[in-house]
Amino acid sequence: MRVWVDLTNSPHVLVMRPLIEHMRADGHDVRVTARDFAQTIALCERFGIEHTAVGRHRGERLAAKARGLASRSAALVRWAREDARRSRSGGFDVALGHGSNDVSVAAWVVRVPSATMFDYEWAAVQHQVNCRLARAVVVPEAIPVERLRRYGARAKLRRFEGLKEEYYLADFEPDPAVLDELGLERARPIFVVRTPPEVSLYHRFHNDLFARVLERLRTAASQTGAQPVVLPRVDSQRAALARIPGFVVPERAIDAQSLIAHADLVISAGGTMNREAVALGVPVYTTFEGRLGAVDERLLAEGRLRKLNDADELDLETQAPAGEPSASPARPRTRRDPRVLVDLLLSAADQG
Repeated sequence: MRVWVDLTNSPHVLVMRPLIEHMRADGHDVRVTARDFAQTIALCERFGIEHTAVGRHRGERLAAKARGLASRSAALVRWAREDARRSRSGGFDVALGHGSNDVSVAAWVVRVPSATMFDYEWAAVQHQVNCRLARAVVVPEAIPVERLRRYGARAKLRRFEGLKEEYYLADFEPDPAVLDELGLERARPIFVVRTPPEVSLYHRFHNDLFARVLERLRTAASQTGAQPVVLPRVDSQRAALARIPGFVVPERAIDAQSLIAHADLVISAGGTMNREAVALGVPVYTTFEGRLGAVDERLLAEGRLRKLNDADELDLETQAPAGEPSASPARPRTRRDPRVLVDLLLSAADQG
């Protein structure tokens, strides 16, 4: 088949990377479009994913997001039609995205069946669009069907076991080179911190708890030699954090999964990095202040994820013996076959 994959945010590159590889290995002609937002383009380049850059993020406000959806969807329609004219095989057989409204709208306009995938059910504005336009909606089985009924998704659901991170990290092995790249010492504690997704509609407020966490970690850095690595989402966050002493702030996209695997602790206000830590067996706190999704509810109930309500609750006593690495990558992991996700997504092409 001719398959169109659209990437709109940094985590989507990680999720779709092994799926793209498997589809190409199976003989499918896969074309990729990517939005210029956060580290999406940089990660495509790091993983060697051939892509066409289409559109950019238009801002935080709802009106700006609506304009962005309209303009980028229109640009994708033009791209898809031009690709069909150039291709000897004609148009696409199926279009795939991870929560990308843009590709759902564009595929509907050019009459290409689409599939969407997500693991956070409360992004209501997004799901009212992608669930209604897509032919297949791929979600973790942890999300109750009742929570998705209002999006018109019930008859389209394709459910998978576990975490999406257990699928796309199945072939992952930690690379210690990232520690040298960031100038980190293996014998001192490494704390990895991910900033809040302030540009997301479901997280539209400043996270005071996160600010207190940063202050606690900065104190730990000065008093105990801990190494807090803060991973910003956008350039404005990077510029602000770079002015604060005591933090390691990468200047470009890095091998974040290897960094997590070598960390003593992860603290994140988002979702994907929390679940990557869970999948890699690393202790992790969430500072997310929005409405918890079913996946995180289950992880909290199982004790695989901890909710942080106060910065003083942080357990930073993870110092390794002198001369030993601060964390070992040899931790218990669950690895799942990415082809399961490929089959669920491509099922959209079979639906009438």
